[in-house]
Formats: sequence, C-alpha cells, structure tokens
Amino acid sequence: MAEAALKMAEPVVGMRSLRVLARLLDYPTRELQAAAGELIEIIDQERRLAAPLRTALMDWCQRIADGDLLELQSEYVALFDKGRATSLLLFEHVHGESRDRGQAMVDLMDEYNAAGFALDARELPDYLPVFLEYLSTRDEGEIGRWLGEIRHILGLLTARLEERHADHALVPRALLALIGAEAEADAHREEVQAEAPDDTPEALDAVWEEEAVRFSAESDQDCALQSAEGRRLAERKQGVQSEAVRILSPEAMPPVTGR
Repeated sequence: MAEAALKMAEPVVGMRSLRVLARLLDYPTRELQAAAGELIEIIDQERRLAAPLRTALMDWCQRIADGDLLELQSEYVALFDKGRATSLLLFEHVHGESRDRGQAMVDLMDEYNAAGFALDARELPDYLPVFLEYLSTRDEGEIGRWLGEIRHILGLLTARLEERHADHALVPRALLALIGAEAEADAHREEVQAEAPDDTPEALDAVWEEEAVRFSAESDQDCALQSAEGRRLAERKQGVQSEAVRILSPEAMPPVTGR
C-alpha cells in the first residue's frame, strides 16, 4: 500500500479506523512500525469499538512497533502465504479459483471506478486491506451494507485466525463489532476446528496441481448469473436495496471507563 496512506494525511468521508485496520493486515514494514503511534491514537478515538477490543488493537500496534521486523515478516508469511484458509482475498473464500471469482472482481472494480477510487495495480480488488481502504472513503450507510454482505467471510476468517492465535484476528473481529455481528465468528468455530491443515507440504503440493484461475467467460451475462457478488452489485445498481446493516454509533456502545 502507498506510504501516503500510512501517514493518514488525506481526509476521508468514512472512518479513519478502517484505514488503520487495513494497515494492520498489510505485510509488516519499517513504515508500519514508525506509524504505530498514530495508529494507536486513531484506534483510541474509535468509540464504536468496545474498550477491551480497542485495548487489544492498541497493544498489538505496540508489539508491532517493538518487534523484530524480520520476525514479524516471517510470521506474516507463515500465516497468509501458505494455504488458502486465511487468505486475505475475500472472493477466494466464496469462489476459490473458479471463473465466478473473476467476474466478482470485475464487478468490484466497477464499483471502485464509479467511486473514483484508484487501485494500485499490484493488488487484486478483493484484497481485504484494499477493500477497507475503499470503505474508509464511503459514508457509514454504505460501509454498513458492505460489511453486512461479507460478514460470513469475516466470521470465518476471524475463527480461523483465532484458532491460530494470531493477532490479525483482531481486524475481522473489529469489523464484525462495528455492525454488531460478532456472533458470526462463533458460528464458524466448530467448523474451523474440524478443518484439516492446508499449510502442510502435501496440501501445498495439491494446490499447485489445481487449474489456474480464469478471468474470462463466454459472456459477461453468463458470469454475472453465476456470481452471487455480481448479482448483489447488479441489484444495487438497479436500485434494489440489499439487507440493511448499520454501523453502531458511539452512543449505542455501553459506557466505558478509561481504556
């Protein structure tokens, strides 16, 4: 992600805390470590999150600042670059490497372009940090609708990362908390505990043998009909409202003392 984004310099329409959560899911860099103090300050101001969750996020930021960079990077690679269970590519959890995923990403790119959101060519549109960066520029109504649509993915990702005792689980958990949907993670707990590891040498070899993802189809209509994400996006463009999910306001949170 761009260094400018790390500095949090540009004003946004939505919540700056979403940009913090995006940064925390990025590959660790010295820039991230240097920005930890500012990230902590923004999290502390996010009163939509309960005090224990804010504290956990701020403590994680401090661990990033104080940690050995090579160790942080090694842990990140082990967590996200081996196997698909904890993939930060949203549509992979829905479509895997099927043709449907390609159309879903095309539809998401259309959303970005319509909003004037420029995507770094190095990242795919369904990469969760990129998606959060986009959401940080939207109003709270749109943020709530989007998070509501992917809450089942966030719940699964939270459960899998918590099963691995990873600090990164705090990000999807915080996103679920913003819409009052923390129970989504609990709903996937037994399923995740029963999953076979997908980061073993045997599992990784099997992945390499699978057919590569294809981003084309005989027609756009053919793909759109097969893609759940594509149908939801088409409905939104036609004025059909998806399920309304709102962002919790600070006033809706229980009173807290200190952090």
